[in-house]
Amino acid sequence: MKDNRIKLKKIIGKIHLWLGFASGIIVFIVAVTGCFYAFKTEIEHLTQSYRFVEEQPQSLLPPSTFQSIAEKTLPQKKIHAVLYPGTGKAVQVIFFNFEPDYYYYHLYLNPYTGEVLKVKDMETDFFHIILDGHFYLWLPPEIGQPVVASATLVFVVMLISGLILWWPKNKAASQQRFRIKWNARWRRKNYDMHNVLGFYALGIAMILALTGLVWGFQWFAQGTYTAFGGEKELLYMEPTSDTTASWTASLPAIDQVWYNMQKSYPKAEVIEVHIPETSHSPIAANANPDGGTYWQTDYRYFDQYTLEELSVDHIYGRFPNADAADKLFRMNYDIHTGAILGFAGKLLAFFASLIVSSLPVTGFYIWWGRRNKQTKKVRPQRRVSDIRIRKKVETHAQLK
Repeated sequence: MKDNRIKLKKIIGKIHLWLGFASGIIVFIVAVTGCFYAFKTEIEHLTQSYRFVEEQPQSLLPPSTFQSIAEKTLPQKKIHAVLYPGTGKAVQVIFFNFEPDYYYYHLYLNPYTGEVLKVKDMETDFFHIILDGHFYLWLPPEIGQPVVASATLVFVVMLISGLILWWPKNKAASQQRFRIKWNARWRRKNYDMHNVLGFYALGIAMILALTGLVWGFQWFAQGTYTAFGGEKELLYMEPTSDTTASWTASLPAIDQVWYNMQKSYPKAEVIEVHIPETSHSPIAANANPDGGTYWQTDYRYFDQYTLEELSVDHIYGRFPNADAADKLFRMNYDIHTGAILGFAGKLLAFFASLIVSSLPVTGFYIWWGRRNKQTKKVRPQRRVSDIRIRKKVETHAQLK
């Protein structure tokens, strides 16, 4: 029985080793970029003064005004949405297009005067570059996304196998599994850092990996959602507007939607209105009571010609209609970044990602140290055997 356990542990050790070789560099990149992204909002607020404006007693300008200013600033570019991020903050007009020519811009404007404070190409934004590495390894999405998703799945298996390898065989051994022996040689310290820090970070690392897999594989997202009792569509299906009707009111339709959203959500910290992309597209609008997270956002859709509200059957619809499974999946991003627990949650996500980024490095040095140790053991034995053979040959020659 004991021999079988030893053999099983050796097999698991081999699996852990070779999976580490296969995914180590990718896990390192994803974890390091995750560290940077953990405090994205806080760093942006400290370093980007154009995000803020002095609060004034006058009313905010409506979305159509910002649409007009933005179209003059970036002509021949398609506006995606107008975002009101809250009191004392600049309005953001988002330009986005995927095909045929990709571009992504943010315009920051004074919400009271319409003054353009900043025109920002998001392709050059630091955190956009970091996110591109986190999701795609800076490769084309159709290549990078499945690579990252596959490495994340391998990492989940490694966490499980690592726990099995870490598990102490008796109480005496358990004392060495929870602390690092700092006064030992560097190989022992490296070994302890890999095992001890890996164990302490395992729970959060598993949550980060599983929430990442929700974006990585559609089968994983759908299967998990269904397992929790979800019944709605995960993929966004856009409702269509009635093109036979026409908007006749003097007030622009997007402004009317914005005024209605303000009236319906007087305590919302963030309100966003999306410009219809085609003649069939609705006016999408959303309101979020908490600017630090996303899961409570209420998404609504209006016919761009009649302003009749259109119903949708996916998780990113009306928040009051969301069941437990819907809310859990809405939380996925906030859980992944740690924002669900506020600043403390971001700290946990940061340190867990930092430890995860160290595991491929310390794991490699464990393998390298053992390899060198085995080599050193073999070489002296060869020298001794060579000497013995030479002595036998010399003695045999002398006897002749």
